[in-house]
Amino acid sequence: MRAAVLHEIGQDKLEVLDDVEAVGFGPGKVKLRVRATGLCHSDVSAMSGVLPQPAPFIPGHEGAGEVIDIGDGVTGLSAGDRVLVCWLPACGTCPACRRGQTQLCLAGFMNAGTPNFKRPGGDVFGFAGTGTFTEEVVVDAGCAVPIPDDVPFEIAALIGCGVTTGLGAAINTAQVEAGSSVAVIGCGGVGISAIQGARVQGAAQIVAVDPVESRREAALRFGATEAVAPDGLADAKQRLTAGEGFDYVFEVVGKSVTARTAYESTRRGGTLCVVGAGAMDDNFQVNMFELFFDEKRILPSMYGGGDVLRSYERAIGLWRAGRIDLESMITHRVQLAEINDAIDQMRTGEALRTCIEL
Repeated sequence: MRAAVLHEIGQDKLEVLDDVEAVGFGPGKVKLRVRATGLCHSDVSAMSGVLPQPAPFIPGHEGAGEVIDIGDGVTGLSAGDRVLVCWLPACGTCPACRRGQTQLCLAGFMNAGTPNFKRPGGDVFGFAGTGTFTEEVVVDAGCAVPIPDDVPFEIAALIGCGVTTGLGAAINTAQVEAGSSVAVIGCGGVGISAIQGARVQGAAQIVAVDPVESRREAALRFGATEAVAPDGLADAKQRLTAGEGFDYVFEVVGKSVTARTAYESTRRGGTLCVVGAGAMDDNFQVNMFELFFDEKRILPSMYGGGDVLRSYERAIGLWRAGRIDLESMITHRVQLAEINDAIDQMRTGEALRTCIEL
């Protein structure tokens, strides 16, 4: 079958091959036919080495498709079922799951170290234990979440990561209050979803911050009340908050420099929500006096900061009700053979979200 493979960490191009086989099918596993997958910035971060991932590997973790076969012991799924891929399934038994913090379950991360593909030359890993830039994939049964018939595969794929992450950051983690002021730094797919989440929560002012003009324009269509380049954030803070700072600031880039800017743009007693996934050697610093004196809440948000199955249901409900726009987030559609063009479009900021159709 066909799949897009990165041979070594640090390479900037994928090779689309037709000699890849999905392996590992057995008890507790599900084999899927991928129909649509989104290109998420985390895929590119894994390619560059910012996010740890064994190689060679197949990127992709934001996917949807149909069940081909189920292994022994799998319940609630049947061949032909339409599903989205959950790259961080909850085991249900670990301490995090028992506390209700299923987004912190480590079971899914353990899968990242087990190859679920192979080629004539050896094993191939799937990114985050999945790997959806391929026609077929074998995953744990918990990774295959049934979706209603009225949800298109490309919409389900977005809900599988970017939409859930951004919406959840605003709704679950930060719990944006109605009438509040919000700034979102980084307006790719996750940032746009955070903007939509803040709008759903009733924020009065939502300032989108991004260096790419097309993304700023898109942010306005999705609910931002104002959009500025990074050098315009200080002026927006002064004009809109009298210099005090925003009630909520979302960092959706994954870099310490933007996290520091976000901290400084947050009012005393406000909330900085860190959504971007960054590198392990990129350290964010605050001094002990400002930490005490400013009383700003610093809240990381992992996969939307809540139960992902409930978050999926909420996203579908909001989409059905017309309260969030998911179709318009897909600005580009490509075939698997064009995956490197899609990656270039993401790097330049031309694409908001790209759907790879398989």
